[in-house]
Amino acid sequence: MLKVGDKLPAGKLQEFIEVEGNGCSLGPNTFDIDAATAGKTIAIFALPGAFTPTCSAQHVPGFVESADAFKAAGVDEIWCISVNDAFVMGAWGRTQQTAGKVRMMADGSGDFARAAGLTLDLTAKGMGVRSQRYSMLVVDGEVKTLNVEAPGKFEVSDARTLLEQARQLRA
Repeated sequence: MLKVGDKLPAGKLQEFIEVEGNGCSLGPNTFDIDAATAGKTIAIFALPGAFTPTCSAQHVPGFVESADAFKAAGVDEIWCISVNDAFVMGAWGRTQQTAGKVRMMADGSGDFARAAGLTLDLTAKGMGVRSQRYSMLVVDGEVKTLNVEAPGKFEVSDARTLLEQARQLRA
């Protein structure tokens, strides 16, 4: 399992882009994780699935509401990662009003979750293998903090906890 001090696993994530520009085309765009994190401080949170109850009611809204505070704490970007395709993540981002605040990154086949050792088997619930719920701060591709939830819990990966860690990291 990924731990503090590790580099993020190499790989790619996809993001549905709503407006063409800045070298990105409309629709799903693929981003290299190493290149996208180089020289940046990224707040990453991951969750089992788009449009699921805790994820939609608490996890994503907390980060959307705290986006300005994260920027003030030195965080360049906030990423939400889920084992869903870019189309689903884009639609979910629209309903959660994440534009300009949280990048909705798709790990469609779960490759990133597997490489990070942070999978959650929800096959018995009809959801297949997904990502565990967690949050982390990443500086220039290196994990500086990591908060992994126990199955079925939402206690340590919330925006408030990660924001406090970002403030401490900056101090």
